[in-house]
Amino acid sequence: MDKGRDVRDYCVTRSTSIRDAAARMDEHHLGIVLIVDGRGRLLGTVTDGDLRRAMLARTPMDRPVGTLLERKKGTAFAKPLSARAGTTREKCLELLVKKNLLHLPIVDRNGRVKSLVTLDDLVGLKDLPVRAVVMAGGKGSRLFPLTKNTPKPMLAVGDRPLMERILEQLRDVGIRKVNVSTHHKKEKITEHFGDGKRLGLDLSYVYEDQPLGTAGALGLLGAVKETTLVMNGDVLTKINFRAMLDYHRQAKAELTTAVSQYDFKVPYGVVETKDHMVSRIVEKPTYEFFVGAGVYLVEPSAARLVPKGRRFDMTDLIARLLKAGRRVASFPIREYWLDIGLPADYDKAQRQAAAWGKEGKP
Repeated sequence: MDKGRDVRDYCVTRSTSIRDAAARMDEHHLGIVLIVDGRGRLLGTVTDGDLRRAMLARTPMDRPVGTLLERKKGTAFAKPLSARAGTTREKCLELLVKKNLLHLPIVDRNGRVKSLVTLDDLVGLKDLPVRAVVMAGGKGSRLFPLTKNTPKPMLAVGDRPLMERILEQLRDVGIRKVNVSTHHKKEKITEHFGDGKRLGLDLSYVYEDQPLGTAGALGLLGAVKETTLVMNGDVLTKINFRAMLDYHRQAKAELTTAVSQYDFKVPYGVVETKDHMVSRIVEKPTYEFFVGAGVYLVEPSAARLVPKGRRFDMTDLIARLLKAGRRVASFPIREYWLDIGLPADYDKAQRQAAAWGKEGKP
């Protein structure tokens, strides 16, 4: 059931750094590491979601991964669910479905880890039950003259247009139905991709006769009946969409926005004051923020709030949801992410694509 995995691939100790645990998780693409003691006995689990919540809490990545186990004390997740070696596939599947989990450690009678079973092992990797909307209508003014006759998403990044990379990424994660919003030089997009069959996709287009912002195209889709991934067409990223969907569902959110950490270094001494007196001077401080990354998961209940035919941004939709007391989650990106807004960003994208090509990555 575990596809012949070596337990050493996904087991770490409490003293392993969070950074190293994350690297182990990324290397084997299982979305989990198991924390074991010196005898290999299961102490706990740390998932992809745990790592992202640690990012939001600004937990230093050089801290021991055992720190994340401490945070689970007193919660329903304090004791990891496991099954004894020899448990049938049917029983393992029943446990995972009942607890709404993706991973099940298999242990011997002494609690030592023997293997790991995932939901994908038992039922197969399925297409994501999600439609996608790629926002490709912007003029790309800051990249002029490159975008004079070419929509920004159609600019070449490496050996193919950026948008082709985005669509391939959606296809590879199991998203088949994609809407593309167009405006500037729309024919350059529609003629290149057509109905999407060449890429194994079902593509359709929404034309904005005037720019409708980062959410406005949702108002042109008609009744949205499924979870929708909305993605800006100028983003180069390796974001794990499956992990984002799991995170979104666990949060029971109506909208989840991907966020990226942005550090801003002030090149001057910052003077803090109280009334008219100086209280403190901080020399060239660095401030850390999370910024919107242009990738969202939207439930039908949230999509219905988008007006039809007028400009409406994702920030407007999020503000409307928050004002109504509805759930909006943030999903911190651990993977590569770049917003291609300026010529310098476009140059970075070319270098990254070249590096991926040398590594044999798409």
